[in-house]
Amino acid sequence: MTSRGGAKVLSLKFNQDRSCFTCCTDAGVRIYNVEPLTEKAHYDASEMGTVIHCEMLHRTNLIAMVGGGPRPKFADNTILIYDDVLKKFVLEYTFTQPVVAVHLKRDRLIAVLRRQIHVFSFPNNSKKLFTLETRDNPKGLCQINSLISSEKQLLICLGHKLGSIQLVDLSVTELGISSAPQTISAHQGEVACLALNSQGTLVATASDKGTLIRVWDTIKRTLLVELRRGSDPATLYCINFSPDSEFLCCSSDKGTIHIFALKETHLNRRSSLKKMSFLGNYIESQWALANFTVPPESACICAFGSNKSSVVAICMDGTFHKYVFTPTGNCNRESFDVYLDVCEDDDF
Repeated sequence: MTSRGGAKVLSLKFNQDRSCFTCCTDAGVRIYNVEPLTEKAHYDASEMGTVIHCEMLHRTNLIAMVGGGPRPKFADNTILIYDDVLKKFVLEYTFTQPVVAVHLKRDRLIAVLRRQIHVFSFPNNSKKLFTLETRDNPKGLCQINSLISSEKQLLICLGHKLGSIQLVDLSVTELGISSAPQTISAHQGEVACLALNSQGTLVATASDKGTLIRVWDTIKRTLLVELRRGSDPATLYCINFSPDSEFLCCSSDKGTIHIFALKETHLNRRSSLKKMSFLGNYIESQWALANFTVPPESACICAFGSNKSSVVAICMDGTFHKYVFTPTGNCNRESFDVYLDVCEDDDF
């Protein structure tokens, strides 16, 4: 890729299987393939204005966009669906409040507002199916599982109470009807980061303290494991499961990507001390089996590569990192840090 310089990054987001990612800049939108790292498409701001949120539908021709940034052509309360084959916008969804996140499934569109989540059938004969109420959600925290063949088609989002999350089964929704949301009391403080595995069976949560990640069984709604990112408070930017859910990775403002084992948890490093959890039982802290560093001042997203023993991180300063880890905890750079043709901005 080209060297550092050019446009400022406004947001970064993986597609559903993490094989591609979108990069919204003040010069337009770019779409990259992850392995190998290549630019697949770009849309200039002169044509579409600047975009703050961009969501791919897997690797199809449909892309959701929300205007924002320094020179938007479209309002921030509108989701536009662009068809890359027809080279035009084909659907439009407008709300009374700004859209803070958008998610696509092959049969659903999810619009996230600060205090509401609207679920639509999509893309054919698109209609609103139902609305969920949430507590204030400025980060747009909401996740859906991507595996269409999965028995559970799940949506997770913030609950009504401090530290809680809601789970909604999307497979049983009809027009105006949805299954009653189930709730998990995940943390004592505000939930700051969420992740859902592709099968919809595991959800990972972190609070605004950023020291612990809790992994929950979505069926039993029970805590499976508690993972310790560190002892100092941090802002978590991203959590992701490996495709087979055997590992989990996370990024934070400490500039470190942490990798944990979920299936063979004996691989994780252990603390010699046990502590009382907020659920009232004693648990042993599990620390990352491996980690690697990225620029600490720059927010980034991370995910597992096509080989589950590799992790990629894409940062707001325009750098792309790829490392390979071993079960013994060794972590080695697989490729030299690559610069996308962008430079850093303060927003994520």
